[in-house]
Amino acid sequence: MAGVKDYTNRQVADNRDKIEYHVSEILKLIGEDTDREGLLETPARVTRMYEEIFAGYEVDPREVLGVTFDENHEEVVIVKDIVYYSQCEHHMAPFFGKVHIGYLPSGKIVGLSKLARLVEAITRRLQVQERITSQIADTLMEAVEPHGVMVVVEGEHLCMCARGVKKPGSKTVTSAVRGSFRENAAQRAEFLSLMKE
Repeated sequence: MAGVKDYTNRQVADNRDKIEYHVSEILKLIGEDTDREGLLETPARVTRMYEEIFAGYEVDPREVLGVTFDENHEEVVIVKDIVYYSQCEHHMAPFFGKVHIGYLPSGKIVGLSKLARLVEAITRRLQVQERITSQIADTLMEAVEPHGVMVVVEGEHLCMCARGVKKPGSKTVTSAVRGSFRENAAQRAEFLSLMKE
């Protein structure tokens, strides 16, 4: 199965001329000279970038998980430090960080790379970190039907670091807890302990 990076946002591709025009107009409206050498290709470059960074709209996150495998493994599976890049829907400013996913299988496992693809499918669109966290957990619960899921997302938001309160280095941490992880404090503690190793 192709990864999200193999996709481009068709809406952007189909509207390339319109987007380039509007990017050019924005540049003029902020006081730039769109005829200067450094900006001649900027509208086209921004449009190509949008095709890539918004590719998540082309992918159904449930389908990214693909085939599951029957496996008699009912211990915690963790994939941590999955790097992501996304765009804040409030300011269209980038935010980025790491996702840590743990699940407790109930007879089915998923290929480990599929968890990274799930993160890409959900983050490569306009987002908020809280929704990313919930969508990853809910999609995994729905597609794999494990006993439980726990997701922790760390993020550094340029809308908070480079503008507004201007607090560079600050990180936001969100979590989503589903199924047995919600009910069992020992399982949550095991996940958090393994995540830090």
